[in-house]
Amino acid sequence: MARVSSVHTGGKTIEGFFPATAMPDSDWWGALWPEPSQVVAKLGIEPGLDVVDLGCGDGLFTVALAHVARRVLAIDIDPRMLDLARARVSAAGVTNCAFVEGDAYEIATLVPWRADLVLIANTFHGVPDKERLARGVAAILKPNGWFVVVNWHRRPREETPVLGQPRGPKTDMRMEPEDVAAAVEQSGLRLARVVELPPYHYGAILANSGT
Repeated sequence: MARVSSVHTGGKTIEGFFPATAMPDSDWWGALWPEPSQVVAKLGIEPGLDVVDLGCGDGLFTVALAHVARRVLAIDIDPRMLDLARARVSAAGVTNCAFVEGDAYEIATLVPWRADLVLIANTFHGVPDKERLARGVAAILKPNGWFVVVNWHRRPREETPVLGQPRGPKTDMRMEPEDVAAAVEQSGLRLARVVELPPYHYGAILANSGT
C-alpha cells in the first residue's frame, strides 16, 4: 500500500492505501481463493527462494509462500492486517517469515536482502505510479529474479461474482497482462509468461532483466 490516499480501517484512518485495494471480508476472500497453496504452485514458486509478499494483507498467500520458500518478508502498510498475518503464520507453524510495516513504494529500503521473487496480489490495479513501484521492486530483485503480479482480468464487475455478489475492483481499473507489461517497461522488467488463475485472475510473471 502506498501514500496516496486514506482508508478507514479498524476504527482508524490510515494514510497510504492504494485506491480500491483494501482487504475484503474474509468470507468471500476465502471463497475466491480456497487453495492459496495451489496458486503458489501454479505461479512456479519453488523451494529455496527468498520471497517478498508485498501488500500481504491478512496473510492468505503469506502462509502458502512460507511453506515453500527459504524465507519470506511480508510487507503491508496496515498494522492491523500485519497482526492478522502474524497470527495466521503462527497458527500454521511456519517460522521463516518476518513482517514489516511500510509503504510499498519504499520496498527498496524495507527489504534488507535481494529477493528471488516479489509477489503482489490483487493490488497492482490500484497503484497510481506503477512505474515507480516497479523500479523499487527491480532494485531489490536478484539478477533473473521475478516480479509476480496477480490481477483481475478486465471483465465487467457484474461478471465476477463471489458468493452471489459482484466483487473486485471497478471495471475501468482492471488490467490485462499486456497493460501490466507496458506499465513496468521502463523499470527493466519484462513479461515472461502469463499463468491463468480461474475463475477471474491471472498471474503476470515479469523477469528482471537488470543486474
